[in-house]
Amino acid sequence: MFAWLIPLIFFGIFATVFIISLTRRRHGESGVAAGDWTSTPEVFKDPSTGRVMRVWLDPAGLRHYVPEK
Repeated sequence: MFAWLIPLIFFGIFATVFIISLTRRRHGESGVAAGDWTSTPEVFKDPSTGRVMRVWLDPAGLRHYVPEK
């Protein structure tokens, strides 16, 4: 009777997760560099967003990706 409801629910969940993923930052991505981070010469174009990103290192040696301006 309600067999059409199950695919509709799955589609709704998938669409919601997809829309949320478009608005969230990726792993290691930051909007701006923190004051104690060190800029590296490594720059790349993010293939999924088309943005040019620079790699920054924090004092612990972790990499962060910040959009170039």
